[in-house]
Amino acid sequence: MQIHVVQQGDSVWGISQAYGVNYQTILQANQLDANDQLVVGQALVIPIVGSFYWVREGDTLFSIAQRFGQNTNTLAQINGINPNQPLPVGTRLYIPPMQKTKAEVNIYIEPMGETVSEELLSQAREVAPSLTYLAPFSYEARRDGSLDPIPTNGIPEVARASGASLMLVVTNLEEGQFSDDLARAILQSTAVQDVLLENIVDEARRIGGVTDIHFDFEFLPPDQRVPYNNFLRKAADYLHNEGFMISSALAPKTSREQSGQWYEAHDYRAHGQIVDFVVLMTYEWGYSGGPPMAVSPIGPVEDVINYALTEMPANKIMMGQNLYGYDWKLPFVEGGEYARAVSPQRAIEIARENNTAIAYDYRAQAPNFNYVDNNGVSHKVWFEDARSIQAKFNLMKRLGLRGISYWKLGFPFPQNWLLINENFDVVKRNQ
Repeated sequence: MQIHVVQQGDSVWGISQAYGVNYQTILQANQLDANDQLVVGQALVIPIVGSFYWVREGDTLFSIAQRFGQNTNTLAQINGINPNQPLPVGTRLYIPPMQKTKAEVNIYIEPMGETVSEELLSQAREVAPSLTYLAPFSYEARRDGSLDPIPTNGIPEVARASGASLMLVVTNLEEGQFSDDLARAILQSTAVQDVLLENIVDEARRIGGVTDIHFDFEFLPPDQRVPYNNFLRKAADYLHNEGFMISSALAPKTSREQSGQWYEAHDYRAHGQIVDFVVLMTYEWGYSGGPPMAVSPIGPVEDVINYALTEMPANKIMMGQNLYGYDWKLPFVEGGEYARAVSPQRAIEIARENNTAIAYDYRAQAPNFNYVDNNGVSHKVWFEDARSIQAKFNLMKRLGLRGISYWKLGFPFPQNWLLINENFDVVKRNQ
């Protein structure tokens, strides 16, 4: 699989000729319309076996082999070059297909209203072959141990048809916000916990296809750290006995002592011991109410994962990943207008509509661009593309992580799913 970054003068036809790939295949892989003008800096995925690399200043055969996880002598032999000679800048090297590793893949699906829309189900069908879990978000726990129901029509059938399983997500959301008071009421009452766990199992069996119960309790009071740990221990014993796995979502911490209500009650070490796996919420550095920046810059993401690895084994860690970017109005004003969430596909459309090139920040490993709208207002857009997601996949493989968890369905990103299947053998628990 080749990632091609569009240069001035490129066309889909020309790119297809350069790589020996059918024109329509490139359009389909990247969900492009034949009439779409390519954007300078846009990343395209070219479905070929292996990839090509053009030698840059400072490259050596060894450094290139290391970058792509290849053997130096094998790379030299395939390309018919002397491994002891310098590589001229501009030399094209063929890189064999990378070796796949096993990984679990989850995506949250958030129905709105009283039924799951056909559009959302259609998107779920499209990505479900690349999923281990499809996670309806969310069942809201109540103070009496009941669960506030959500629509699930069609979701179990989509999962079953693709061999994916369901992850039943339970949260402490109340009136649209994570509630510390609601969490305290649950965590301080064993009777409420007993009822809650019974209701969770009943619902999991009612909808069918559930393999994992996922607790996403956020903004807990710091003094609820130990009660939350104790609840998870109780839940793990009960759910394991009923034949279910258990997982939890964790705020992105970089130390055990990190302060702040989002962090203090999330005990990485305890969760790593209690649950079957965790989802690290490694995104939202750039967020709708904050200043423009990459949503999941790779450096801070890796810092969180490296801390997690000091508290739990790699095979219990799923890296969280955003499927969206943001479009901020400039200048940014604290407390002012919120940024607009955009999909990777929509971000490229915005760049095309405003005739602006896409830049790439190699430190953050994220694409971005500026534009001025029809009202003369300046904007900054940060989003995801094939390069940024491949950088995350490389990180996952290097650190030996369990997998990746996406927030959330509804933001089209076709290149992501092609690259998932290029990099990983996706684990299926219902096959």
